[in-house]
Amino acid sequence: MDRLERFYKIQQLLETSKIVPIERFLKELGVSVATFKRDLEYMRDRFNAPIDWDRDLRGYRFATPAAGGKRTVGPRFELPGLWFNASEIRALLTMQHLLSNLQPGLLEPHVRPLLARLRTLLDVGEHSFEEVERRVRVLHQASRGSHLPHFEVVASALLNRQRVQIAYHSRDRDQLTEREVSPQRLVHYRDNWYLDAWCHLRDDLRSFSIDAIRQAVPVDRRARVVPETELDAVLAAGYGIFSGREVKWARLRFSPERARWVADEQWHPQQRGLREPDGSYLLELPFSDPRELSMDILRHGAHVEVLEPAALRKAVAGQLREAAARYDHAASATDRP
Repeated sequence: MDRLERFYKIQQLLETSKIVPIERFLKELGVSVATFKRDLEYMRDRFNAPIDWDRDLRGYRFATPAAGGKRTVGPRFELPGLWFNASEIRALLTMQHLLSNLQPGLLEPHVRPLLARLRTLLDVGEHSFEEVERRVRVLHQASRGSHLPHFEVVASALLNRQRVQIAYHSRDRDQLTEREVSPQRLVHYRDNWYLDAWCHLRDDLRSFSIDAIRQAVPVDRRARVVPETELDAVLAAGYGIFSGREVKWARLRFSPERARWVADEQWHPQQRGLREPDGSYLLELPFSDPRELSMDILRHGAHVEVLEPAALRKAVAGQLREAAARYDHAASATDRP
């Protein structure tokens, strides 16, 4: 543990025990006598810690309160605040959320101790677990639910390097197709699970949403192995979860108002950004399939313009016209007598 954590541990031991022998401090803190004494002097000098050595009882204790309940030494003792950084609190609360919502399975006997340990970690200083949970929230948006009946079959085939026969529902075409695939890796993206696999029907790499798999049956054939570099080149080179070998570059201009947010966002690891003199923000990023990118562009409405490529600009403009026409039609219908 680091030095500040040791200070809190020293305070905790002194508050829970009337007398604490030096041997217990050394065992709990995992430090030498010299380090412990330096910590003690630092707490006394910098934080006004009223820690005394009791010769008769052979241990350390907080100074005896005087009449009225106040300490007999120095100003008020208070350690500096100890809390998590942004990534730590997100990780802890995400683990707590995932474990709390875990469906019954092999891990069930082990979950309770893990949750208890997380509660202990989240109980920091004066902040109880209940207060942290009430005051800090990690929201999981766009999740399509955790009930994935075929996840175990797919994951098992993946780890056993075995093919699997799936019935896959394509949402954009509303079609069900039978495919034999060679699983390559599982990806958790935007709170949903996807399978990167070699599709033997299409003879190419594809990414499949696990919740869209309607049936999965292991096949007694070895999976085709695709090198990691090829997986990344096809499935991770462009924007979003959709695959594609042909990578294009999108060029977007955001209004000065929206630039205040977008300039600090990472849409893709290879993106390029530039502030313009009028406060607008130019964002360039690679993509293979325009579907997910178009949806994220449309989130910004009139505050973004697609400059390139022409096909993406045309597609987004067409969707905006369709949306406007829908609203115009609805407005006309409500205006009729």
